[in-house]
Amino acid sequence: MALSAFDNKDKKPTKAQLTKVLGRSSSAWDDLVDFVSREFPPIAENWQYSGSNWGWSLQFKQKKRAVVYLTPCEGFFYAGFALGEKAVKAARDAELPAEILTIIDSAKKYAEGRALRMEVKYKKDLAGLKKLMKIRTLV
Repeated sequence: MALSAFDNKDKKPTKAQLTKVLGRSSSAWDDLVDFVSREFPPIAENWQYSGSNWGWSLQFKQKKRAVVYLTPCEGFFYAGFALGEKAVKAARDAELPAEILTIIDSAKKYAEGRALRMEVKYKKDLAGLKKLMKIRTLV
């Protein structure tokens, strides 16, 4: 079973399907999409199928740099991105919620940074995520 609720590689998710799958979290999805489009121009959106283990996700890219991947699941979604070590230090210095710092500390390290995947169910989950995304682009 794929991480995404959408696992059929031949069928890119439609807006109606996305809204149905996300349920109450669809307003948080829309809020984050608006935030990314507004804060990181120019931005390109692209639905991407990443294989049977991952399924479909919505990728946002600024030039060649991936800003965030949004992976829809039943009733929630994941926001994922890589966080470089300078951004990790800046995040520790910022006033981020403890649960976000725990996610950062437990994230697997790769050459391009730590791979973060944060679960989002409600709009209230977005404040720390948005702050972290801004920190990431400043360092």
